[in-house]
Amino acid sequence: MGAYAIRKFLYGLAVMAGVILVVFVLFNILPGDPARMTMGQRSDVQSLEAVRKEFGLDRSKPVQFLLYINDLLPLSVHPATEENQEKYHYHTIFKTGDDVVVIKTPYLRRSYQTKRDVTKILAETVPNTFVLALTAMLFATVIGVFLGVLSAVHKDTWIDNMANSFAILGISAPSFFAGIIIAWLFGFVLADYTGLNMSGSLYSYDPFNGEIITWRNLWLPMITLGLRPLAIIVQLTRSAMLDVLAQDYIRTAKAKGLGRNAIIYKHALKNALNPVITAISGWFASLLAGSFFVEYIFGYNGLGRTTVNALEMSDFPVVMGAILFIAFVFVVMNILVDILYAWVDPRVKLA
Repeated sequence: MGAYAIRKFLYGLAVMAGVILVVFVLFNILPGDPARMTMGQRSDVQSLEAVRKEFGLDRSKPVQFLLYINDLLPLSVHPATEENQEKYHYHTIFKTGDDVVVIKTPYLRRSYQTKRDVTKILAETVPNTFVLALTAMLFATVIGVFLGVLSAVHKDTWIDNMANSFAILGISAPSFFAGIIIAWLFGFVLADYTGLNMSGSLYSYDPFNGEIITWRNLWLPMITLGLRPLAIIVQLTRSAMLDVLAQDYIRTAKAKGLGRNAIIYKHALKNALNPVITAISGWFASLLAGSFFVEYIFGYNGLGRTTVNALEMSDFPVVMGAILFIAFVFVVMNILVDILYAWVDPRVKLA
């Protein structure tokens, strides 16, 4: 297990290094002067030069990339100045000459528009997106597994046909199109009956009670975001259940007189969950990335909406930070799902 975890960790580092390189190259070939975006069009020459020096924009591209890597690494080297201490919030490990080797959180630099640290911007929006993705995945998993099992147990009946039709419809409808229809139907046409809003965020400000949680604003984006993974889970569960129910040990369980529910939920379902777990893990990470349009349609203040707004304003540090965060989530989820395989199915060995 230890050797496997180390290999997966090194694999994750290699993937993240590749993502960082691609992101850095792509955003450095785009037009625009980061220093002027940060300080504004009417800034003086001294201010522009100070910003260029802060981000290393006065250096060659290879040196800029190394400086960017140094900003991102938790273990890094920086000149021992009060300015760097305030910027990086690091903890010194030891000093070497005029520099210090430090441990810190990854520094994603500052927003061009708001001048705030990108880490703080993401910290305010990621929890909202995480709640949206988690609830959408729970909705998709519970309903999807239930419909998949129901469809497999009642194969070639009207229940099976209805479940398959629903799955095909869910896969065929893009999230941005489904979001518009769902927002219009349940947030406008049927608003008097549903009590739901067409747009709104999870947190809202009340002048008397301060910041409050508005759960009803979560329902429509949650359903919209969960439709596609729900459809996939229905089909995967149905297919895996049909395969497992045809195995010899299921026939043996029936011959021993075990009840139908015990056979289905205790023996068959557990062994049919591997492809479903793969889908759940992959889709959960995808939902964090795929929530962009859904959050934008419903006015939900999360990572997706923040990234789209930053892209519209060419606020590249925010966009780069969001991309790196999503890549990190994908890497972590892939490692966790491989370990989860062995726990769910003892036949799987970690090599």
